Amino acid sequence: MDVLTDNFSLYGKGFLGTLELTVYASILALLLGFVMASFRVAPVGSLRVIGTVWVTVLRNTPLTLLFFAVLLGLPRFGLILPFQVFAVIALGCYTSAFICEALRSGINTVPTGQGEAARSLGMSFSQSLGSVVLPQAFRSVIPPVGSTLIALAKNSAIAGAFSVTELLGTYKTLNELGYSIIWSFVWIAVGYLIITLAISALFNFLEKRWGVAR
Repeated sequence: MDVLTDNFSLYGKGFLGTLELTVYASILALLLGFVMASFRVAPVGSLRVIGTVWVTVLRNTPLTLLFFAVLLGLPRFGLILPFQVFAVIALGCYTSAFICEALRSGINTVPTGQGEAARSLGMSFSQSLGSVVLPQAFRSVIPPVGSTLIALAKNSAIAGAFSVTELLGTYKTLNELGYSIIWSFVWIAVGYLIITLAISALFNFLEKRWGVAR
């Protein structure tokens, strides 16, 4: 317990850093995932191409490489931001590709007749998607979206290698102070467990309330 009690502020700072990364990157991933899923099923060919390229590139790019591209590449184009913001962008964009595919799979479970009926009533594509298709698709994608955001929380550990304050990076300071590396990692693992269990509990609640009965 000495590792935790003697360094509670250090652990707390790292925990809050990981929590902020997770929350902000999750919001970005959900927004981008929704947009790209809409593109993927849009009747406009150019939008489908954009959605397909986005998903194909990001799903097949290692997250560490994406961090390098964002943190080291964007400043070359004059975009200077705090490293934490760059980390949110990298995590959010990477995860959005998986959110997009989860949402698209949910959209594909909705009978095509639902969308056709909406369009026959004079609704536009965006209206039928937002008012008819997505509300039904949402019920079936709650578990995979939850799993994806749990993976995002764990992937945030990569940010520590790029001078971003997060939980895993605390082990470096603790190791320099001479604390047991094993117990240092035990308490780090507990911190990640708290975050992932909180996400799991949230999506279990959503699934029980709105999920598809099986």
